[in-house]
Amino acid sequence: MDYSRLCKISVVLLAILSLAAFADAGQRFTDNGDGTITDHRLGVMWAKNDNNGDISWREARQWVTYTFPYTLPVHYENWRLPTLAELESLVDRKKGYESDCGQWVYIVPLIRLSCGWLWTSEKDPLSPSARVFNFNNVYHYMDRMAHKRAYRVLPVRDLNSKGPAKTQPPSNKP
Repeated sequence: MDYSRLCKISVVLLAILSLAAFADAGQRFTDNGDGTITDHRLGVMWAKNDNNGDISWREARQWVTYTFPYTLPVHYENWRLPTLAELESLVDRKKGYESDCGQWVYIVPLIRLSCGWLWTSEKDPLSPSARVFNFNNVYHYMDRMAHKRAYRVLPVRDLNSKGPAKTQPPSNKP
């Protein structure tokens, strides 16, 4: 095989691989149409919206576990607070929008935040503090778990978690 033909084949293969990578990047998220978004890269499911109100860390943990699952038309098990790394993976500096509290947030457009400060699951073992992630300035810090200060929570669940992945909510009919 001559050198020019090898170069042409290499260029064609490189173009195909580039197009495949570009197509794959567009498929990271799927809107499930039920108030959730599937993140195929991380293997998790996100709530499409945060809790829409000021909440402390302990209240956030309770809301994610006992209230949020019943706000969806289909009940998924094993919701939790996200890790810092999971929240950081949602940053999109190219696409921001103004949240309900007036703060500009840089997050993937499929997820809607009412304000840009979100609690993470990470807490300080030596103090009553937990980590907060800010989608406006894209940084994180520790704050007391009792504070609410426009903090929100965005539930997440692992797609490969044990237990029932999908069940119907309890019926109120006799």
